[in-house]
Amino acid sequence: MESDTSTRRRVKLYMLNEDRQWDDRGTGHVSSAYVDRLKGMSLLVRSETDGSILLESKIQPDTAYQKQQETLIVWSEADNYDLALSFQEKGGCDEIWEKICQVQGKDPSVDITQDVVEESEDERFEDMPDAAPPIDLPPCELSKLEDIAELFQSVLPSPIRREKLSVAIEDDGYIKKLIELFHICEDLENTEGLHHLYDIFKSIFLLNKNALFEIMFSDDMIFDIVGVFEYDPSLPQPIRHREYLKSTAKFKEVVPITNQDLENKIHQTYRVQYIQDVILPTPSVFEENMLSSLTAFVFFNKVEIVSMIQDDEKYLSTLFAQLTDDETDDDHRRDLIMFLKEFCIFSHPLQQQSREVFFKTLLSLGVLSAIEVILGLDDVKMKATAIDIFSFIVEFSPSMVREFILRECQNQDDVDLLINLVIEQMVSDTDPELGGAMQLMGIIRLLLDPENMLATANKTEKTEFLNFFYKHSMHVLTAPLFANTVEETPSKDDYQTAQLLGLILELLSFCVEHHTYHIKNYVISKDLLRRVLVLLKTRHSFLALSALRFMRKIVGLKEEFYNRYIVKGNLFKPIVEAFVANGDRYNLLNSAMIELFEFVKVEDVKSLCSHIVENYIKDLDGVKYVKTFESLRLRYEQQQDRLKERANAESHAASIVRNNRFRRDARTLEEEEEMWFDQDDEIEDGDTPTPMSEILKTKLDADFDQINKILESKKSAAKEQSDLRESPPRLLNKTSTINISLRGGSPVNSPGSPNSPVSPGSPGSPDSPGSPGSMTNLKGPAPTPHSSPINSPQIKQNAVSIKPLVGLVDYPDEDSDDDEEEESLAPSAKRPRIGT
Repeated sequence: MESDTSTRRRVKLYMLNEDRQWDDRGTGHVSSAYVDRLKGMSLLVRSETDGSILLESKIQPDTAYQKQQETLIVWSEADNYDLALSFQEKGGCDEIWEKICQVQGKDPSVDITQDVVEESEDERFEDMPDAAPPIDLPPCELSKLEDIAELFQSVLPSPIRREKLSVAIEDDGYIKKLIELFHICEDLENTEGLHHLYDIFKSIFLLNKNALFEIMFSDDMIFDIVGVFEYDPSLPQPIRHREYLKSTAKFKEVVPITNQDLENKIHQTYRVQYIQDVILPTPSVFEENMLSSLTAFVFFNKVEIVSMIQDDEKYLSTLFAQLTDDETDDDHRRDLIMFLKEFCIFSHPLQQQSREVFFKTLLSLGVLSAIEVILGLDDVKMKATAIDIFSFIVEFSPSMVREFILRECQNQDDVDLLINLVIEQMVSDTDPELGGAMQLMGIIRLLLDPENMLATANKTEKTEFLNFFYKHSMHVLTAPLFANTVEETPSKDDYQTAQLLGLILELLSFCVEHHTYHIKNYVISKDLLRRVLVLLKTRHSFLALSALRFMRKIVGLKEEFYNRYIVKGNLFKPIVEAFVANGDRYNLLNSAMIELFEFVKVEDVKSLCSHIVENYIKDLDGVKYVKTFESLRLRYEQQQDRLKERANAESHAASIVRNNRFRRDARTLEEEEEMWFDQDDEIEDGDTPTPMSEILKTKLDADFDQINKILESKKSAAKEQSDLRESPPRLLNKTSTINISLRGGSPVNSPGSPNSPVSPGSPGSPDSPGSPGSMTNLKGPAPTPHSSPINSPQIKQNAVSIKPLVGLVDYPDEDSDDDEEEESLAPSAKRPRIGT
């Protein structure tokens, strides 16, 4: 019993938006209860998903509630704030309707509880109830048709009079009487009377009352209504709408419909949609909001049709079984796929939650497998329809489609994969304007867009799908591009091919912008940019611009990986050649290429700037109408001057040998290492060394010579001055002072060790020339490297055994193998502490 109540009170809440379309605000269960905060009986709708309150609306005594189609209750909370409750069952609608009528003191048999008052402030004084008595309708006779038309036209500006006229028409059965007059006029060929009836029924539609629509759209009357609108006074001849609906627009049951209510609802919706879209004249600015009830009628009919078909599992499973069956003939398969497309179109009014259920139902029944089958056929019309359905699904949920594609790639060849069939359909579009290919390009871009890819704790959709795509599908997408750029000029240069290559380049530019190492690896491994730049020689300027835009996307990333690839491949050559070939013509191509060079200059992309100036500045020197190339040359020269100044400054920096190690300023070291490794990469890539590398090479050779001289001088000094004791030297440089501190790995008998005998130069010796307590704070000028004395006999012993160029760089925070070697030569087993 509880379940029955739950189902009976289950509703969808709708609200009319600014575009006069009904928005689904959620599904829940409705009840009526007294709410203290609102101080009155109210309608409550609680969400069935999370239990939150979707609606809390007090039943006001003067609010006009309307009951429509037995399962709808519609009302206005305030100006431009219309609400509707759509019940799953008629019984639930009746229960809530009785509660509303009980609060307002109305008879539940009525379909509207109040007179709708929508008039402006001025009309409230003009149309007070006492001043607006019920409308008396003229007798329904041929002689009165003109009077009737004038009366109906006159009440349209006043909302309260429209309401009274609607009530009078419904109570008097006036529509049926007017239809009888229509038959008489048609039999008598009374054109004037038919024109009056056209105006009368146009006014009835503009009354915007659902109760009148229910009467006019019934099975026994709708064709007569269509017939009335055939006699438009503005047209010289009647339009045969009835003939079209009865004979031309035939209803096909692609799968037999056993539910008669469903079939009747489909017929009714089609005919009403035809009246709204084809028959009724385009409403004026003042009339556009006067057909909202007609729009709502069609909307709720479509929602009901989709729900009824979706709930019929046998019907849909039969449809998909026939669609994928090899025995199904092409004509029937075409009807099936067209029906499926119409079914998807009917789902458009559904809101997010309902559409999600709808598409999940289709996916569970194998809609993507069915699309795969259709795309494998040769029927162009069926393929186009299948692509439309595929587009609906991708636009709603790209992740659902990606999941299917990843699942099927495990047991299918690349050529049969759905995504590859879609790409094949794109590249083989026969339309000269490539309308279908453009649609498919948009679909593929949605599937490749990382912005709509999900990331979970266990897997990343982006990584998984892009790995798949670049391995199994990218070659299918780029095949036309590679096939057309084998030579130095495009092998095919007709308009349709150029259009297709432009679409492919647009997708590839999207990939460069939004993907990371996937497209980077693909560009390098396939030398893609070189092939794209062949298209600069096309006779179609839009394709040349697409190729240039692809280059610009890559340069715009400012990644040295791409820059080295461009320099190594000499890929600015086709750009410069195209620029020179374009000459002085002031066009988009000229502007786009200048912008590319300008970007390199403004963003100071050093590697590209050097490459352009060193290789192509002679070709570009003659361009004086912009300052771009002159500025590029100036920036390059400034860059070279800075490099030379830095190299000269570093070449004069002195070095110091301490504990058989050559030490330099850490910051200088980092800069030189960076230049060294950068140059290494370029030499490995086969580049000619740049001027910067020549300077660095000279600098390093000078350093090595200097180090060897220092070591040799130390050997001779050690022999001649073995008894001389000096404090550790301090290097004075023009630019910096390097302080040397002792490390824990020094020899045991070195000065400052608390466990060693007192020796000259130690802090405990009265003859020590150094200041007490510090080995680094020396007074007086420090000796130069060539005249530095050896610090101790132990260092002398080690210095003799050290080979030249060992221990070039000493990092203060590292322990080297040389430390261990020195310790092994020391007599004491104890490790000394640093003297302070």
